[in-house]
Amino acid sequence: MNLQDQAHRRFNPLSGDWVLVSPHRTQRPWQGKTEHAQGRRPPKYDPSCYLCPGNARAGGQKNPAYTGTFVFVNDFSALLPEAPEGEVGEGELLHAQAERGICKVICFTPRHDLTFALMESAEIEPVIETWIREYREIGARDDIRYVQIFENRGEMMGASNPHPHCQIWANEHPPVLVQKETEKLREYASARGSCLLCDYVSVELRSAERIVFENDSFLVVVPFWAVWPFEVMLLPKNHLRAIDEMSPAHRRDLADALRRMGARYDNLFQTSFPYSMGIHQRPTDGQDHDSWHFHLHYFPPLLRSATVRKFMVGYELLGTPQRDITAETAAAHLREQSDIHFLGSRP
Repeated sequence: MNLQDQAHRRFNPLSGDWVLVSPHRTQRPWQGKTEHAQGRRPPKYDPSCYLCPGNARAGGQKNPAYTGTFVFVNDFSALLPEAPEGEVGEGELLHAQAERGICKVICFTPRHDLTFALMESAEIEPVIETWIREYREIGARDDIRYVQIFENRGEMMGASNPHPHCQIWANEHPPVLVQKETEKLREYASARGSCLLCDYVSVELRSAERIVFENDSFLVVVPFWAVWPFEVMLLPKNHLRAIDEMSPAHRRDLADALRRMGARYDNLFQTSFPYSMGIHQRPTDGQDHDSWHFHLHYFPPLLRSATVRKFMVGYELLGTPQRDITAETAAAHLREQSDIHFLGSRP
């Protein structure tokens, strides 16, 4: 079977799901637009931005004149810590239960015009330290069993503000995808006596087909089972269950990987590349979770240019996710990109 020419499906051992791959469809004619969408660079400070230092937020609070990272409880939180406990249901078919939690926003920098792609690694390290502190502090609460750190970048991915920031949604119950990964990691470790993602890192290092780049501590790869066109996983080469287990060297290398991945994405279509990125790591439910191996997922929608994106429609919504461009081809396109941002040095 030729994976680059014929239809096939690929298995995701982390979730137990399948993705249909149809590489022959890349030969079909394309009638859509392919154009760049890079506009002017935003200003360093925007007086109308509710995340810039000193400005009023939508909820009325005024931001301090912060000079580093800035963390605050989301003014429009999806989860609230004071929600009353309880559940309702009717037999086995109708069931609902209360969900408590905490939602926070983390501004990476006071500069309105920066992204990870345009920041120096030394400027990203304080963001990582903030992630670690928040993961530990929020995860120590008795009513929190999972801390989800994620970044929505770009209006296309629902980001309501271009100021560089991410969010934390911390749940009373682990989210569905995390539950799937927890179960699959545990099952693999129980059956084979080794870590699923440690073994996967070894497979990808031997193959090298899907590697985008690597440094001393991290491997950046288009996963074999990728669904999104230029989906990427960022994996520590060592077995680390969560971000708070990283050494100072790991933290420096993670900052390096975040900057380089951001630059390569932007360079691909010469635009501020949209994506949803998130950290999956050990739940904070008091268990050891020795089988957990933390990692980052990038899910970007762009397919052919700065304006042509992939939608999950039709068969994908009703049947199985599907992609035309193979993981190997996507990795080759990303591997060809420079670590130096196409805009050059920043002001």
